[in-house]
Amino acid sequence: MSNGRYAMTLVSRFISRMSPDTTCHQFCAGVTRAFRDVYLPFWRLTGRQTTAELLAAHPEERLCASAVVYSCRRREIWLVGDCQCLVGGELCENPKPYEQLLAEHRAEKVRQLLSQGLTPEAILADDQARAAIIPEMLREMQQQNKTYAVIDGFPIPEARVPIITLDFRPWEIVLASDGYPFLCPTLAESEARLAEQRRNDPLNIGDFKATKGFTPGNNSFDDRTYIRFTV
Repeated sequence: MSNGRYAMTLVSRFISRMSPDTTCHQFCAGVTRAFRDVYLPFWRLTGRQTTAELLAAHPEERLCASAVVYSCRRREIWLVGDCQCLVGGELCENPKPYEQLLAEHRAEKVRQLLSQGLTPEAILADDQARAAIIPEMLREMQQQNKTYAVIDGFPIPEARVPIITLDFRPWEIVLASDGYPFLCPTLAESEARLAEQRRNDPLNIGDFKATKGFTPGNNSFDDRTYIRFTV
């Protein structure tokens, strides 16, 4: 199981067991403890201080996930990490602060490779442009749970977690991961826009830029989750 998928199962398990009265603060603290509980056996086996220092210094070694949560009891949406939602048709996002800059850097590198004669297919098969931004990405990850929030077993800066409070009018809500570059009111529309992006710009270097392209054989460039409901 991949790091991201295992992290997702931990978050899902925590949500399934938490009280309906849970506040955003309690969610952030509780899901952080759930991740720490996974780390603890390794700390005991290898020496707590050494492993704790390793995870503190190397965020890329941590389990990591984002979550967008709707609290029915509190009529609140919590965006912990780089996720997105539509509230009455209005888009709300919480992207990593460095993501767009790195996407721009990768796009510049891709254009250089294209000018040197590489084909889009060759770049997608071996994305040297993404490899070139990995060191910068790792440096930016040092700000994880400092300048931006994620779920990774370290304290979540709750000031970086937007909370959207709904009144008691009927609302149509869409919650989604950032794997949808164009979030639409229906799943079919969102999938259609994603397919259009793949056809027209599989490298993701045009109007929509990303830190990676569409890997051959995949119908998306990132994981995606989509749920729509009314309250």
